Amino acid sequence: MSDSKPEDDQEMPLVSHLTELRTRLLRCVGAVFLIFLGLFYFAQQIYTLVSAPLRKYLPEGATMIATDVASPFLTPFKLTAMVALFLAMPVILQQIWGFIAPGLYKHEKRIAIPLLISSIILFYGGMAFAYFLVFPVIFHFFASVTPEGVSMMTDISSYLDFVMTLFFAFGVAFEIPVAVVLLIWIGVVDVDYLRKIRPYVIIGCFVVGMILTPPDVFSQTMLAVPMWLLFELGILAGSLIRKRHEHPADEAPPQDQPPSVQP
Repeated sequence: MSDSKPEDDQEMPLVSHLTELRTRLLRCVGAVFLIFLGLFYFAQQIYTLVSAPLRKYLPEGATMIATDVASPFLTPFKLTAMVALFLAMPVILQQIWGFIAPGLYKHEKRIAIPLLISSIILFYGGMAFAYFLVFPVIFHFFASVTPEGVSMMTDISSYLDFVMTLFFAFGVAFEIPVAVVLLIWIGVVDVDYLRKIRPYVIIGCFVVGMILTPPDVFSQTMLAVPMWLLFELGILAGSLIRKRHEHPADEAPPQDQPPSVQP
């Protein structure tokens, strides 16, 4: 089959599209719900694991506190629901892919699948980067600048909001290479233009880091620098893809074209 047409080039009525969309949305919700049910029994342990980077730097004898009556139950509950959503992301993306794939050309599928897999890996990589590298630096800094006479005892709900913001910020920031490759591949921008605006991108990375992270220079820098490096990685990958697209390997002529007739 020629690359000039989608593999499943069949018109479907609007009702069929909506029915399929509803089915795939229900599958996504079902995946999140099933994972949540499997993790709910371990909700307290999950919160203990997520709060470990802060508790490590609390003063001796200090603990985290719950200022609301229902916080000891609701906070681990909310965290478990968010963890279930993050863990179900491969299923969600797979359902999105299954919905849009029939309308893609073969050459679009060849690049869409690696980008889909890369986006999942990079999102989880950003969260791992935040947990293992960023959190220890931030909490060590906060503990070291606590004024004398002040006991550092963080509310569990406030801590959850804080770390979820950082998890999401770093997870999304690590998707920059995928976004850059897509923009280059579909022709919105070219590599030379991205290299030209590099200084503005670096400034933008620090502005985004300032907006998405707490008001301290450490977390802002630890988000901005990886964003810049990932932008450079996206330019490199995008340039390789464009070169391959502009200079494809020798291929056999399509089978559906008639042979040329010599005079």
